[in-house]
Amino acid sequence: MAIKAVEENLTISVPITLPAVDPAERETILRVMSAAAFLIFFQSYLVAPLIPALAREFRSTEQIVGLLVPAYLLPYGISTLFYGPLSDRIGRRPILLSVLAMFAIATAGTATARSIPQLIAWRIAGGIASGGIIPIALALFGDLFPYEQRGRPLGWIFGAIAGGSAFGSTFGAILYRSVGWRAEFVAVALACVAVFLIAFGHRVLLDGRKTDHPLGLKQIVRTYLSLLGDPRGGRTYAWIFLNGVFHSGVFAWLGVYFSTRFGLGEVGIGLALLGYGIPGLCLGPMIGHIADRVGRRAIIPLGMCLAAFCAFALAPHLPLALAAITVTLLSLGFDMSHPLLAGIVTSLDAKRRGAAMGINAFVLFTGFGLGSLIFQALLRSGFTLALVSFASVQLVLGMLAFKVFRSENSDEAPGRH
Repeated sequence: MAIKAVEENLTISVPITLPAVDPAERETILRVMSAAAFLIFFQSYLVAPLIPALAREFRSTEQIVGLLVPAYLLPYGISTLFYGPLSDRIGRRPILLSVLAMFAIATAGTATARSIPQLIAWRIAGGIASGGIIPIALALFGDLFPYEQRGRPLGWIFGAIAGGSAFGSTFGAILYRSVGWRAEFVAVALACVAVFLIAFGHRVLLDGRKTDHPLGLKQIVRTYLSLLGDPRGGRTYAWIFLNGVFHSGVFAWLGVYFSTRFGLGEVGIGLALLGYGIPGLCLGPMIGHIADRVGRRAIIPLGMCLAAFCAFALAPHLPLALAAITVTLLSLGFDMSHPLLAGIVTSLDAKRRGAAMGINAFVLFTGFGLGSLIFQALLRSGFTLALVSFASVQLVLGMLAFKVFRSENSDEAPGRH
C-alpha cells in the first residue's frame, strides 16, 4: 500500500501550458537535433559492415570485433538513466551542449585506436558521451510541441536516425577502401563540432521545461518505478526493449550475412545495405503525421509484423537483389514501430519527460546490445536458425501488439501533455 501511495503521488500530473516559442526557431532546433541524430547513427552503423575488414586489419576474429557493437550500445543505454533526470532538474540546454562536445571528442578519439581493446574503449566512451543527445532532444520536442503535433518532429528525428543508419552502413563500407575508417571518424567528429556550434548559437530555446524535483538517488529510483509501474508506460517500454532486441540482432550481422552468403567485399556490402534506413529518411515525418491523425494502435503492430516477415524471407538463400530489397523493407518495419512507441513515452508524464525518455533510450539500447549478442550466439548454428528464431518471436509480439496498443488513438490521455 505504501509503495502504491508513493507511485500515485509521483504520477499525478496537471496540464502545463507550452512555452511561447518562435515557430521558425523551433524548426531550426528540430533540424539541428536531427543532424546530431544522423551523425550519432552514421558513426554507429558504419562499424557493422566493416566487421570482416576490421577483423583482417587487426588480425582478430569477427566474433571479437563484433563486440564493438554492444560496446557502444550498452553504455549508451545505461548513461541515459542519468542524463534524463538531470535534464528535468537543471534544463535540457547544459546537458545537450555538454554531451554534443563530448561526442565530438570521443568520435575523434576513435580514429586514434591502434588495437581492438583501444577501439572498444573509445566506443564505450562514445556511447556514454552520446547517450544524452537523442533522448533529451526528444524530451525537448515534447516540451516544445503539443502531443497532437508531436508525430512530425519525432518523425524527423527517427528519419535522421534511419538515414544515419543507411548512409553509415553504406558509405562507411564504400569509403573504407578510398579513405580508411580513421578518416571517416575524423570527418564525423568535424561535423559534430559544426552541429555543436550551431546548437550553441540557438541555445536560448534548448532549455525546455525544468522542475524542482530533487535529484537524490531515492527520488530518481521512485520516478523510474513510477513510470515503469504505470500500465501504459510498462507495456510500451517492454515492447521498445523487445523490438530493439530484434532489429539490432538482425542488422548488426547483416554485413557478415552478405559476406558469408554472397561473398561480398566492403563495397558490395555497403551497396546491399543501401536501402536500410531510406524508408525512415523519406517517410519518417509522414508516418508520424499519419499516426497523429489516426492513432498508433494499428501502425505499431503492422510495423512489427512486417519486420518479422522480412527476417523470415532472409532465412533461405535469396537472390542478392531480393535480399537487398528485403533489408529495405526490414527497416520500414522499424520506422513504423519504434518512433510511434517513443511518441507514447513523451506523453507519459510531462513533468518527468527527461526521465521518461531516459528509460526509453535505456531499454532500447540495452535491447540493441543484447540483441546483437543473442543473434551472435545463435549464429553458431547458422543464419537460417538465427533469423527464423528472431522472426518467430517478433511475429508473436506483433500479433500481441494489436491487443496491447488497441487504446492508442490519436488523442492523448488527459492531463499528460
